Amino acid sequence: MKAGTLKVAGATLRYETRGSGPVLLLIPGGAGDAGLFEGMADLLADAGHTVVSYDQRGLSRSPLDGPLGDQRVAEWREDALAVLDAVSPDGPAYVFGSSSGGIVALALLAARPDRVRRLVAHEPPLVELLDDPAPYRDHFAEVRELHRTRGLGPAMARFSETPDGRKPERQHGELPASIRPMASRMAANMPVFLEHVLCPFSSSAPDLDGLRAAAGKLVLGVGRESADQEALVGPSRRIAELTGAETIAFPGGHVGCVEHPAEFAEVLVSAMRR
Repeated sequence: MKAGTLKVAGATLRYETRGSGPVLLLIPGGAGDAGLFEGMADLLADAGHTVVSYDQRGLSRSPLDGPLGDQRVAEWREDALAVLDAVSPDGPAYVFGSSSGGIVALALLAARPDRVRRLVAHEPPLVELLDDPAPYRDHFAEVRELHRTRGLGPAMARFSETPDGRKPERQHGELPASIRPMASRMAANMPVFLEHVLCPFSSSAPDLDGLRAAAGKLVLGVGRESADQEALVGPSRRIAELTGAETIAFPGGHVGCVEHPAEFAEVLVSAMRR
């Protein structure tokens, strides 16, 4: 693995590459960074890709030039494009985005379909696309307010619930060894995510016209174990319905790439090459 840095407007991005062949850009979501894909990156490289990922601006090893404020999808889209221009200047690339990284990936495809060969967005939580977005919008706003008034612990406890207070059926066990080195960075990123990313990203509106025009390049991913989490799987299904893009089931839940990296990588490679 090789690491490098890239200066962009307002930040310096740390990115990493491994392997050779067609570029596959992995865009992390939530409080994660490039380490989110550590379990499957080498497998994707072995499948014949130059695998590239990076830390989003303001998170982990990608510092901002100035003060931290609410983050914007358009700015993160331009960061993804800058990374692509650095590692794949001569042609389009494959792209995978997870969670809020999937929101960024969708924005990239809609704005610059010429830079994308095929794109998979896995469970982008665009709750405004749901039939009744209000409970989810209010839930995320409540999480942010809890973080402001009572701290990280109560905010994360509420974040782990559904809007009506239920715990999802899936229970997460011990962190896989592949991402344990990221754990301290993720903990440091979580306040940034809860305060400055969660609400502005989940309430953003995707460019549906742009996605319709590029629907032949688009795949929406849903976790086989995410069925009871409407904020995660509902937007993917709705985008597919509105654009004509296809959906593909991936192993695990919202972080299936961490839970089942080998199986997830196999499905991802198949989706890219369809």
